[in-house]
Amino acid sequence: MRVIDSHTEGEPTRTIIDANLDLGKGAVAERAIVFAKDYRTFCGSVLKEPRGNDAYVGALIVDSFESDCAAGIIFFNTVQNLGMCGHGTIGVAATMKYLGLIELGKHRFETAVGKVDVELLKANSASVKNVESFRYQKNVKIVSKKYGVLVGDVAWGGNWFFLVKDSPINIELENLRSLTDLSLEILDCLDIQGVKGTDGAKVDHVELFGPPKTRAGNSRNFVLVPSGSYDRSPCGTGCSAKMACLAADDEWPSGRVWIQESIIGSTYALSYENGSEGGVIVTLEGSAFVTAELTLVFNNLDPYRMGI
Repeated sequence: MRVIDSHTEGEPTRTIIDANLDLGKGAVAERAIVFAKDYRTFCGSVLKEPRGNDAYVGALIVDSFESDCAAGIIFFNTVQNLGMCGHGTIGVAATMKYLGLIELGKHRFETAVGKVDVELLKANSASVKNVESFRYQKNVKIVSKKYGVLVGDVAWGGNWFFLVKDSPINIELENLRSLTDLSLEILDCLDIQGVKGTDGAKVDHVELFGPPKTRAGNSRNFVLVPSGSYDRSPCGTGCSAKMACLAADDEWPSGRVWIQESIIGSTYALSYENGSEGGVIVTLEGSAFVTAELTLVFNNLDPYRMGI
């Protein structure tokens, strides 16, 4: 199985080119359902140790039957499908350019949650116009055993997020374990309190915010993803959810650039325009670099061939 590895602002993407999976001939959203149902072990075998780790996001390239789309993408991590992935989309664009499949300029990809527009600005730089993002619930209170009452918003940016505006822990790599433990506790609290997205969707990402570390930055974040790892990039779908909350509170105007720092100091440049359904359309810009070309080997004698 041929894969190309890349990272977007530090966060890895594993793009799968020729998986030869039988997903049917429907829209990417329909094939993503088949993928989640019939190929769950595939996710672990490709992304988990010993071939990868919990930080990886997989991007399965499939044909799009939409005439205006360069490709279809099914995003997934070690445990489940993802609706959209901002860093993954930038990574796929850089990877496809590296392979000679697309050139600089504007392209469109079909994802499980809708079409996204990508402009490949340079070989290693792209902007993504995401699906429409919106805030669903404001000022939801949860109680942490160690930190007391925390207040956050539930918002959609292509995945579901619980966003805490003021993290009780400084957003620093040295606090990674504490930030992770707090975010896992928040997820437990959300489950206990029955906090959901629309149609009972699970809120499975947590985003904590603090002050920026650079003069150019507007904020720094820590993002816990469903695999239990943290996002090294500022998280494209999380940033989209953040912009939706800022717009809903009239705290940031449309068209103005917001610089979001990640916990490792990498950045996305973000802006938004008003959407057609009461939300916002966020454009994020970042850089990605191909790091490896791999052929994955599966030996039937290997007891850990499906991942650890």
